[in-house]
Amino acid sequence: MNVFFRLIRPAIYIVYGFHRLMGWGPFRKNQIHYQDLDVDPAWNPLKQALWKYHVKQFHASSCSVASVVSCVNAIAALAQPDFSPLTQHGILDHVRTGRWKERMRPEGDQGRRGLPLSLLGEIVKASMAVYHLPVKTVDVVSFAKTDPSTCFRETVLKNRLTAFDREGRGLLIAHFDQGCLVPTLNIPHISPVGGYDVKTSRVTLLDVDPDQPRPYDVALDTFIKGLSSDYHHIFRPIGYTGGGYVYIELS
Repeated sequence: MNVFFRLIRPAIYIVYGFHRLMGWGPFRKNQIHYQDLDVDPAWNPLKQALWKYHVKQFHASSCSVASVVSCVNAIAALAQPDFSPLTQHGILDHVRTGRWKERMRPEGDQGRRGLPLSLLGEIVKASMAVYHLPVKTVDVVSFAKTDPSTCFRETVLKNRLTAFDREGRGLLIAHFDQGCLVPTLNIPHISPVGGYDVKTSRVTLLDVDPDQPRPYDVALDTFIKGLSSDYHHIFRPIGYTGGGYVYIELS
């Protein structure tokens, strides 16, 4: 599988170079707004906790670990008086669903690295159960372009973004094409949503990529474009068929 990754990298870089040359997508002026690390709304303790416990991934394929542990720590910090923050390696030792720890090894699990959307959902559910967190439901939402219910999905997404930002009722973990949002390679990526401005319709990402040192916000349409990516067909043999998000609704 390492041979596979060596073969696909040139194809990904060709797409990146073309977009950069043409000034398309994230290379357009003012598509991304970078933000300071402090968060203002004292009336949303869940959002404050998420920003406080946001961490960066420890290697190129571990974005799922950083995203999930950030959300677990945010929920636990509000629900458990004796809370002690989890580490990324600690959660891998305790949540064994989907051979998560094995997939995070440098060589992957039989060559498979990272997490496709459906497996991310299973691992989020397992993590909430393992740490006994007050979660009502975990919903995995595919944004595959072949799904006919596009308008309904977008309405539900906006409602959930608002419920998170305004009321702290749930968290969203996005599974998206990172190159649709920021000037980088068009590859599957995972990060928690950090905010939503209803007035401007802009979504803030707490990107776990160390190359993105600060949170950033993009237009809702751009965010949806990233979620709607079916990813390059070269990723399908290793399970990546499309993006979406995982919604964690609190009790």
